[in-house]
Amino acid sequence: MDQNNKNNKPGDGKNTNNNWRGFIHLICWALLLTAVVSYATNYMTSAGHRASSVEMEYSQFLDMVESGDVDAVDFDTDEAILLITLKEGKTYTDPQGVVYTRTIVEKTETDPGFDGYVYQDVLGQEQRVTLELFTVQIQSNDATVDMLLEQGVRVNEDYQAPISPILLFLINLLPFLVIMLVLSFGMSWMAKKGMGGMGGIGGVGKSNAKVYMEKSTGVTFKDVAGQDEAKESLTEIIDFLHNPGKYTEIGAKLPKGALLVGPPGTGKTLLAKAVAGEASVPFFSISGSDFVEMFVGVGASRVRDLFKEASKVAPCIVFIDEIDTIGKSRDNRMGGNDEREQTLNQLLAEMDGFDPTKGVILLAATNRPEVLDQALLRPGRFDRRITIDRPNLAGRIATLQVHTRNIKLAEDVNLKKVALATAGCVGADLANLVNEAALRAVRKGRKLVTQEDMLAAFELVIAGTEKKGSVLTEFEKKLVAYHEVGHAMVAYKQKNTEPVQKITIVPHTQGSLGYTLLMPEEDKTELRTKDELMAKITVSMGGRAAEEVVMDTMTNGASQDIQDATSVARNMVAMFGMSEEFGMMALASRRNQYLDGGYGMDCAQDTAAAMDKAVKVLLDECYASAVDIIKSCREDMDKVVAYLLEKETITGGEMVAIIEGRDPEQVENPYASTRPAEIEAPAQKVHMISQKIEPPADLLEKDEAGAPEEPAETGDSGKRNADGEEPKDPAGH
Repeated sequence: MDQNNKNNKPGDGKNTNNNWRGFIHLICWALLLTAVVSYATNYMTSAGHRASSVEMEYSQFLDMVESGDVDAVDFDTDEAILLITLKEGKTYTDPQGVVYTRTIVEKTETDPGFDGYVYQDVLGQEQRVTLELFTVQIQSNDATVDMLLEQGVRVNEDYQAPISPILLFLINLLPFLVIMLVLSFGMSWMAKKGMGGMGGIGGVGKSNAKVYMEKSTGVTFKDVAGQDEAKESLTEIIDFLHNPGKYTEIGAKLPKGALLVGPPGTGKTLLAKAVAGEASVPFFSISGSDFVEMFVGVGASRVRDLFKEASKVAPCIVFIDEIDTIGKSRDNRMGGNDEREQTLNQLLAEMDGFDPTKGVILLAATNRPEVLDQALLRPGRFDRRITIDRPNLAGRIATLQVHTRNIKLAEDVNLKKVALATAGCVGADLANLVNEAALRAVRKGRKLVTQEDMLAAFELVIAGTEKKGSVLTEFEKKLVAYHEVGHAMVAYKQKNTEPVQKITIVPHTQGSLGYTLLMPEEDKTELRTKDELMAKITVSMGGRAAEEVVMDTMTNGASQDIQDATSVARNMVAMFGMSEEFGMMALASRRNQYLDGGYGMDCAQDTAAAMDKAVKVLLDECYASAVDIIKSCREDMDKVVAYLLEKETITGGEMVAIIEGRDPEQVENPYASTRPAEIEAPAQKVHMISQKIEPPADLLEKDEAGAPEEPAETGDSGKRNADGEEPKDPAGH
């Protein structure tokens, strides 16, 4: 664990003692290894000599030197012996009476040559043997050398003065010391990097959490926008840490944990960092994957160490990112010794052992709350679930304002229009959009980011960059043009659809040969009516309908449109209860709310087959509507397609001008709304808070007939207020 200012200070006596103890252990191991290897080497060398050599007495050696029988002497300083080479023809008789004669035979065609000794065996046969005569050295090297030189004996040229035994031992010790140092530093580095292994010989169970003190993360709540409800909940937790007295006076207890859930990119980790910047208390940050190791029990040990360190510096906040890594539901498929299950059990035990007075709060983030163990989610462990959802219109505007604080914007930039176009985008998408707009402005040689850059960046995110090298034939361009104008015309002629913003037949990198961009004029929630969903399917069918009606053909360019339409129709039948055949019957349920949004079937196979038929009925109905619209406005389509083939990219305003008989080149605001005047935007004039809802007529008749009046009290449900009107509910109704 990275230590904060209170732990592991420089000059700490405890750490110094530990360092010295480790160094002493290192030296002892090196000495032991050196001694063992040296003894083994010497023993093996001596054994080799004993097996291939014959020893003579030192006195006999001196006699042979004086008699001139010795040709050369080699010094073996390691063994403290002298290796003796006799002159050719000289003999040596060992204690058993065997006579060895030095013999040198030159190499010939019939004899490979020989340099060694010859003796006669018990059968009287001559045997050749290669051996060394040696004797134990008694005198010093220098005295022996002088004596040999006086007698004319050759001395080995490799002879060197003897080395001090202490120096020789240190030389042998050095390689082992280097090896031990390298191993020690390698283990320490692996432990610091969280790579498991030996953990620095003793750091296996240490937590890898990063510790932030006060505002060291550099992020505060000012850097987080569009999540006001989440910030409010977290602000209360931070205030509880700073001022626990005002909560304990009324009997409130400190919450043990808060779980941040939401789709990827909505800012869960960023919000946790902002908590670190606002809390002014130690903040422990760790990922769930840091607990998972190859060795069973390491994760549980790290959990214990994490909460042990947190309790030392309480009050503090512990943040575990991607907690689903260790918090998955326990079932029979997991063995009793599974590392992840043991880690989860330890986490549950540590959360139960919290002392409410210490002020240790656990924050966790995940985008898969449905896979978490129920024991982890119950109150008393995670007391709050804070949803970090996709931002609404106001949230997207605020998020864009945060990300454009350091961006130089032109006067024509309208962040509200960009926010309307990016419905459903998360904070990470908006940050990427702003950055792409700034990069585009630099590529165009501008000093300011314009509205065109912002919208082009949005199109870059949804469709990719233009394929400037792609070449389409005239037939293909005409086919793509009618396909895209078919989408636009169906959207223009229908209610409950979004206005057309742009039409292009320029190929893009994400596989599309063109696209039609629809941009909403108002912020819509996730609530959709059946008419709106049917209109969405019909717009998706507009491209294929135009291909068949105008070009009398079908292409694979409608594959994505068909998938989108089928997905909406399946949801209508399976989960929304919008089919006549099944009515209010749920045939499926969501399996992953915050990731892909997929669902699983909860019905029999026969029912699923019947559901497919109901889906086809909806698709056929919408396709027929799209065909009728294309046939009814064929002349207008031909005009728009002709202009689109010339320009390759047109706006919705230019399309409307062509339909209305105006010159598209004279359009003042090409990005103005394209909704026809006779078609109102869905729910555009409905104000949920201020609109007054009258009671049914029969209730009014009862009141006029003399129904007893209720006491004039304000705020009680079902009673009239002081003005004689029914009180409004919190929603303003």
